[in-house]
Amino acid sequence: MSLVTTPDAKKNDSVACRTKIVATLGPASSDYATIRDLALAGADVFRFNFSHGTHADHASRHALVRQVEHELGRPIGILADMQGPKLRVGRFENGRIVLAAGAPFRFDLSDALGDATRVQLPHPEIIKVATPGSRLLMDDGKLSVIVEHTGPDWLETRVETGGPLSDHKGVNVPDVALPIPALTEKDKVDLAYALELGVDYIALSFVQRPEDLVQARALVGERAALLAKLEKPQAVDNLAAILELSDAVMVARGDLGVELPPESVPLIQKRIIREARRLGKPVVVATQMLESMISAPTPTRAEASDVAAAVFDGADAVMLSAESAAGQYPRQAVQIMNRILWRVEQDAGWQAHMAAARMAPEDYVADAIASAVQQVAATLHAPAIVAYTHRGATALRIARERPTCPVLGVTPTAQAARRLALVWGVRAFVSAPHTLSTTVEQMVADALDVVGRAQVGAPGDSVVIAAGVPFGVSGSTNLLRVAKIP
Repeated sequence: MSLVTTPDAKKNDSVACRTKIVATLGPASSDYATIRDLALAGADVFRFNFSHGTHADHASRHALVRQVEHELGRPIGILADMQGPKLRVGRFENGRIVLAAGAPFRFDLSDALGDATRVQLPHPEIIKVATPGSRLLMDDGKLSVIVEHTGPDWLETRVETGGPLSDHKGVNVPDVALPIPALTEKDKVDLAYALELGVDYIALSFVQRPEDLVQARALVGERAALLAKLEKPQAVDNLAAILELSDAVMVARGDLGVELPPESVPLIQKRIIREARRLGKPVVVATQMLESMISAPTPTRAEASDVAAAVFDGADAVMLSAESAAGQYPRQAVQIMNRILWRVEQDAGWQAHMAAARMAPEDYVADAIASAVQQVAATLHAPAIVAYTHRGATALRIARERPTCPVLGVTPTAQAARRLALVWGVRAFVSAPHTLSTTVEQMVADALDVVGRAQVGAPGDSVVIAAGVPFGVSGSTNLLRVAKIP
């Protein structure tokens, strides 16, 4: 079996962290040199935000990422983030008003310019489901009103928290599930284009219910992995079903923090990570992680602690948004994020925490093998685990065990390798497709070749290998071997 890609290190000029970094591309990071710098600094996956930019912009970035991937010789994932429904008020006669606490205020469907007493709410779905007592939040939660009376095309509210309100500010409705699909018509066009480009993950915004994932899966199929962004209270209520239907999830703390009390968000983050890890689904923690670095060369101490907390929680990846997309210091943001991850992962307390949080294997062969692989690797102080994985499931299951050594995921497709770029502790290699005639002896030889290319271990060290027989059959993991590096 000949290797097609031969990465010599996970992060080239950066240290190899187990926790992955997702970096958003944008105006500050759309040229080849910057994208390459971000990859060298530690970025594993690049996020394309379809809320901004044209299809031509995304196509250009896609080509540059693939060029960087080819040059660096390691798989890089691309995540296309769909905009989702954007709920906004209409326009005001003078561009803005000031809402006074305690004053009445009306929302309706009329497209007439608003004033101090009313404004258009061009979303009949909200008016339909709102009831007396429902709360509407505006401008990222800075303003709030309570619904007092409802009509067929209007809501009469009382201002709870006042302040300035200007044209097209966002609206959040935390108290009710809105009858709005997660994919808008714009999203469907963007989704088709992203799939045509060949992205690895589709991020679905505004997920509220399992049906949102079913609709998206019907459009995506197996052409990309499906990542559910958890940013609505209703998504948290339906967490188990959403996790079952998605390939990965994101803790989108920005919108969660608007619609839920701030003190609830850290606990919800822990719950989501715990449940996702139990199912072996990658989980990304996002929003405001190093936000001060949009305009400053270093983060605050609180931000560094926040990133460290996500690592202690067991997140597969942490994400940079405006820090890398529009900030003044995109490379420094990735570098510092990588340094924080590395420092936490060297801590004995973190290592003990990961071991204590390890889950009991489930009652089937592949999970038993994954658990045993971790135990054998720890007992033998193995420098690496080699996981032969057709579509990534074996590597995911082993990564769920949070082993103390890197997992070298060997897969026959670039698509599977790029998806594994998001998975904790996995370094992916693309191999030629398995054949039924491949022998165990050849598999061991190929595994040791991968270990050599990854530059881990020394002669005499034991390497643990997981695979399935017959070779090349997805979901057949049933073999564990130990081999010594010659």
